[in-house]
Amino acid sequence: MSKNIDGYQPETLAVHAGVEPDPITGAIMTPIYQTSTYAQKDVGVHTGYEYSRTDNPTRTALQKSLATLEGGDFALSFSSGMAAIDTLLRLVKPGEHVISGNDVYGGTFRLFDKILQGYGIEFDFVDTADPNAVAATIKDNTRLVWLETPTNPMLGLTDIAAIAELTQARGVWLGVDNTFASPILQQPLALGADFVLHSTTKYIGGHSDAVGGAIILNDEELYGRLKFLQNAVGAVPGPMDCFLTLRGIKTLAIRMERHSENGLKVAQFLTDHTAVSQVIYPGLDTHPQYELAQRQMKMGGGMISFILHGGEAAARHLANTTDLFTLAESLGGVESLIELPAPMTHASVADSPLAVDPGLVRISVGIENADDLINDLAQALHNLPQ
Repeated sequence: MSKNIDGYQPETLAVHAGVEPDPITGAIMTPIYQTSTYAQKDVGVHTGYEYSRTDNPTRTALQKSLATLEGGDFALSFSSGMAAIDTLLRLVKPGEHVISGNDVYGGTFRLFDKILQGYGIEFDFVDTADPNAVAATIKDNTRLVWLETPTNPMLGLTDIAAIAELTQARGVWLGVDNTFASPILQQPLALGADFVLHSTTKYIGGHSDAVGGAIILNDEELYGRLKFLQNAVGAVPGPMDCFLTLRGIKTLAIRMERHSENGLKVAQFLTDHTAVSQVIYPGLDTHPQYELAQRQMKMGGGMISFILHGGEAAARHLANTTDLFTLAESLGGVESLIELPAPMTHASVADSPLAVDPGLVRISVGIENADDLINDLAQALHNLPQ
């Protein structure tokens, strides 16, 4: 029997959405359907599954969960966040135009600038925090506005509803990468977006043990086109990754609360430290878009970017002397991470208008004890070369 979860709060949906007891065994957890193909009752007659590139029951459960959490009607799960973006951009035809934010993940810029432009798609990179800049860049052949909010790595915000008003008036799609916020903190579809994308590797999976991506939307025709593209291209996750992601979702709501609580405490500590010249965190009232963060997001999240007075040399030293903050790429796991975007996650934007300050430090604040995290940063900051 299917669960009726209509009207429940996000914390409850994270535990129950998409998950049904196994009809054969009664297993509470969705089984890992580790199979490539399925027996057919007759030629072309099957139970809804024929080949696991097309569909897999474990993936189906994950997609139902993701759609419910984002308030969407449809979801597709992918082998990575970049696979999801690439599949979405296949809806854009050669000769059409895409407006992208000018502060985006380095891999996204690389895909847009180094690959898709070679197939005849036009790109402009603008500050999507300024609706007037977006409006001035829309052309007759514009097909998609693509934005991150919060952005990676500068944690800038875009008023999703304001941009949606512009795109809807011009018949342009709006896609929002919601990876940094997760559906617990922000739901772009409710604000007018056409597509929501996640790297489920990050907060949704939450345990740094699976790579994946997702697109969530409401339009059935566009869903059908994306599903066709996904099946044709084959950018699908395996059942084990789907299972791990689905398991991670069960604690997403409580993890995001802890990430946000810790994030605010760490950001306040950094703000008061004499070695730090600038702290960027949406939950601080010093953030230039703090009012928008309060209106659009439920909490500030776990991502913080900051700059030290000592510049790049100090940043490199800090990144190499923390104990609890592990020097590594990625984000959103239960463990805290530290990195320098310029030579790491955003190396692909070097020598471009999107280049990142080489002294910028980005941390993903985990769910450890906040005092332990602060003490770790304090000892590393204390040992900076003079």
